[in-house]
Amino acid sequence: MRFAAIADVHGNHAALKAVLDDIARLGIRDIVNLGDCFSGPLEAGLCGDLLLLLDMAGARTVRGNHDRYILETPVDTMGISDRHAHDQLSARHFDWLRKLPLDMVFRDDVYLCHATPADDNLYWLETVTPEGAVTLRPQAEIEDLAQGIAQPLILCAHSHVARMVQLADGRLIVNPGSVGCPGYEDDLPYPHKVEVGHALACYAILDKTERGWVPEFRCVAYDHMAMSRLAGANGRAEWAQALATGRVE
Repeated sequence: MRFAAIADVHGNHAALKAVLDDIARLGIRDIVNLGDCFSGPLEAGLCGDLLLLLDMAGARTVRGNHDRYILETPVDTMGISDRHAHDQLSARHFDWLRKLPLDMVFRDDVYLCHATPADDNLYWLETVTPEGAVTLRPQAEIEDLAQGIAQPLILCAHSHVARMVQLADGRLIVNPGSVGCPGYEDDLPYPHKVEVGHALACYAILDKTERGWVPEFRCVAYDHMAMSRLAGANGRAEWAQALATGRVE
């Protein structure tokens, strides 16, 4: 079995299209999407149209925390990125979002969720110190969060950091990285920044071999400066910088 995993598109239609074109060039038909599809100052509506086409072609998607916020948060109290996306989405996009599960098992062998099984707003493979440093989570904590999951391959997202951790029993947890948002700031659990340090669109290919699952992390170039300029025109200087450089001042 061979398939592609995408995540954290965050309304970046240009990055999503570049990644999907790369997947097609490789001859891969099966795609899973780990959520956070729309939130951001970019092109949520265009992303929605493309993701609905993918859904019709058999792609499988789980709901991210920002997807949930767009559905559940009163419009007048939404965060600015969620509100921008919300205002671009149509009824059919919302209908699709409402049907997305929080987690699922793909082809009996792969467990999918956005962040962790019990909390869609918790980094699985990273932890944040009170000083704001984002570091690899201790192995015992990662193992605890994986209790009860029988599948040999576990996919998560949320942190936007491409990473793999092997569990003591051989299971793999893989975060494919972010398609559309290479840097951001957050307040929870403590104020911190996530910066991947480049402006490429990230995703992963997962291959099941005789020796088990093997991930390949891929990065794709696209017109990131067009998206940076769009973010700036929409009043989001921090997004503009992250899209241009992969860093956030």
